[in-house]
Amino acid sequence: MAGHRRLVLDIRPLRGSADFRRLWVGSSLSVVGGQMTTFAVTLQIYRTTHSSAAVGAVGLASGLPMILLGLFGGSFADAVDRRRLVLVTNIGSIVVSTLLAAQAFAGLRALWPLYTLVAVQALLGTVGAPARRTFVPRLLPAGQVAAGVALTQLSFQVGLMAGPALAGVVASAGGLRLCYLTDVVSFTGTLYALARLPAMPPQGGPARPGIAAVADGLRFIRRRPILAGVFLADIDAMVLGMPFALFPALNAAHFGGAASTLGLITAAPGVGGLAGSALSGAVGHIARPGRALLASVTVWGAAIAGFGLARTLWLGLPLLVIAGAADTISVIVRSTIVQLATPDGFRGRVTGVDFVIGAAGPQVGNFRAGALASLTSPAVSAVGGGLTVLLGAGLLRLAVPALTRYTTAGDAALEQHRTAGTS
Repeated sequence: MAGHRRLVLDIRPLRGSADFRRLWVGSSLSVVGGQMTTFAVTLQIYRTTHSSAAVGAVGLASGLPMILLGLFGGSFADAVDRRRLVLVTNIGSIVVSTLLAAQAFAGLRALWPLYTLVAVQALLGTVGAPARRTFVPRLLPAGQVAAGVALTQLSFQVGLMAGPALAGVVASAGGLRLCYLTDVVSFTGTLYALARLPAMPPQGGPARPGIAAVADGLRFIRRRPILAGVFLADIDAMVLGMPFALFPALNAAHFGGAASTLGLITAAPGVGGLAGSALSGAVGHIARPGRALLASVTVWGAAIAGFGLARTLWLGLPLLVIAGAADTISVIVRSTIVQLATPDGFRGRVTGVDFVIGAAGPQVGNFRAGALASLTSPAVSAVGGGLTVLLGAGLLRLAVPALTRYTTAGDAALEQHRTAGTS
């Protein structure tokens, strides 16, 4: 029985922290709405152009602001009240979602408003997300950080599963405009949760935002090879293997092309992610998390390559479920390492780097996948990407020994000491 308890998701953070609980519920609703908008933008562009490259360009519109400004977002998170910063950026996101709904109700067929609004949404997320990621270690004791990260990832995976599936039904019944409108409404819970949080200035005093602060954060990462290693592992998985831009074309070529089928394909990684999150209790007890990270990346790459070869839905969906589970475990492991290996004074900047890689990487990967599919075929792009991920994971194991040697025990003890010293 003890082994089963260690395997199942640890929900102590939800029981013990009302602030974390409110934030988790509100964020879960917002993620569903955000995924519905992502689905709607993808399908609207594909229906307008029938081009995988045009769909992949959504990733470029999202990725460029993240890459160019993500590190500065982290420096702001180490300079101001993080709770207020996240509240302001969420209000901005509501405005963008409202404009996306407005263009759909107006029946616009131009692509530039979609790309522009996606870019602005990404910019707001780039500024707010690093600050938001610092909430978990501030609201929870060090021993529950891994559980808090897993619960946060669970809410994302529920949204990743429910959002596209719901969007497929809504788009079939009432059109894409209702998908956009649902996203606007979904922000209500997050705003309430943020309003109830206490002030969260950086511990140890604020750092002045700017290039110097960013450089300090990068130097800190350079002194911690485990941080560089986990970031490289995520780049390998997402930039080289992300297949989402290929889904409309693969759906049309292999699975019939219906909007409802596309919803199932898009939701399948979320189903796997949900399973991975629900069975993530053991993550907090992994002695060598770097090894677990590399193993997860390897499974992800193999599953994506297999999906590219699949010609029936009953084979393609399970492979995407496996890929989603592997991706979720890798995210939980990586985020736990980042939080525990970073002191609070640097946490905004380091999580800014984590955000740039974790958020921009998939967008750049989608652009790569769409461009390669236009030059070859969607299947070749998916299979080639998955196999390249496998090669990259093998090279990282050899080139970054810190990944296989690292243990979180020392960092968890140090963080517990820091928390005790500031309480």
